[in-house]
Amino acid sequence: MHPASASPQGTQSLRKRFASLEKNQFYRLAQGLTLSSLGIGTYLGSMDDDTDRAYTSAVRTAIRNGINVVDTSLNYRHQRSERSIGRAIEAVIQSGDSARNELVISTKAGYLVPKAIPTELLQPGDVVANMHCLKPAFLQDQLERSLVNLRLQRVDIFYLHNPETQLQFLEPAEVYRRIGAAFEACEAMVAAGQIAYYGIATWDGLRRRPGGSDGLQLSRLAALARQAGGAQHHFRFVQLPFSLAMPEAISVRNQGEDPSASVPVVEAAHALGLSVIGSATLMQGRLTKDLPEKFLEKFTDTLPTQAQRAIQFARSTPGITTALIGMSKAERVAENMVVGKVKPFSEAEYYSFYGR
Repeated sequence: MHPASASPQGTQSLRKRFASLEKNQFYRLAQGLTLSSLGIGTYLGSMDDDTDRAYTSAVRTAIRNGINVVDTSLNYRHQRSERSIGRAIEAVIQSGDSARNELVISTKAGYLVPKAIPTELLQPGDVVANMHCLKPAFLQDQLERSLVNLRLQRVDIFYLHNPETQLQFLEPAEVYRRIGAAFEACEAMVAAGQIAYYGIATWDGLRRRPGGSDGLQLSRLAALARQAGGAQHHFRFVQLPFSLAMPEAISVRNQGEDPSASVPVVEAAHALGLSVIGSATLMQGRLTKDLPEKFLEKFTDTLPTQAQRAIQFARSTPGITTALIGMSKAERVAENMVVGKVKPFSEAEYYSFYGR
C-alpha cells in the first residue's frame, strides 16, 4: 500500500512534465494542488473481468497522458472499479510512469454496497430507505475498505455520496445534524492520515431550484465543517453534474438564505474557499451526438467529434476545476485527450454560448 498522497510539489512536477498540456492551460490549482482539467470517472460498466481489465488499462492510459484526477466510489460496480484503479495505480508507480504524490484520487461513501455492509455497526434508524447511511462508524468502515481496494494508505478526497438522498425521508435539521457528525468523523480521518480533504458529491442536492427543502446549502455545510474542524477545516471539495445539458452550477441561483440575494453554486463555493468538480460531463454518453448546430458551429475542426466539443465546453466553464468523464476504455481516453491540444475558451468566448 502506498503511504503518500497528492502534494503541491508532486502535482506541480507532473504539470511541468507535460509541457504541451501546460501550454494549453490543461491544469488548474485547487487547494494548493495542481489538478488536470479532465478527470477519469469509473461509474458505468458491467461487473465482469473484461470490464475490470479495460478500466485498469484506461486509468493507466489516462495517467500516462497527463490526467491526474481519478474519481471512484465504493459502490461503483460493487467495488470492482476501485480494485481496477488500485491495479492501475500500482502499475504506473512500479513502471515509473507516475508517482503517488502526482495523483489526486477520490472516492465516496454513503450507499450500502453488497458484501460491504457492516451490519454489526448499524442500528435501527441509521440507514435510510434501506440504501443510504451517514453514520460515522459506517463511513469509517467504508473508507477502510476503499483504501484496501485502491492499495493506498490515504485518499486525497473523500466524498459523502449524495447526502441529499436523506432529505427525501428526514427533516432537513436531522439531515444536517447527520452531515455534521459525518464531518467530525472526516476530520478524525484527516488526523489519522487516511484522507487529505473531504467533500460532498451530489446529483440533485446542489442543482435544485431555490426555496425547495430537497436542496443543500453550502453555507450551512461550511458552518458544520467549521464546527467540526475549526477555521482550518478540510471540507474543501464539492462535486455535482455539470454539462451543456445540466448547467445549474452556474445558471441557477439557489445558494443563499435570501432568495433575492442568492448566487449559483460555483460563486458560493468560490466565496467559501471550496473547489468545484463537475461530473457527468457527457451525461453518460448522451452528449456524444445530436448536439445543437448553434453549439457545434462555435468550434473549429481542431475538435472534430461532438464528445470533444461537449468536453471542451464543460472544462472551459469559469469556476469548474475538473470535468470528470467516464472512460472505461483506453481508446476513449486517447480520443478525449485531443481536447488537451487546444486552450479552453476565454470567459468572453464561453459566455457567448449563453448569448452574453
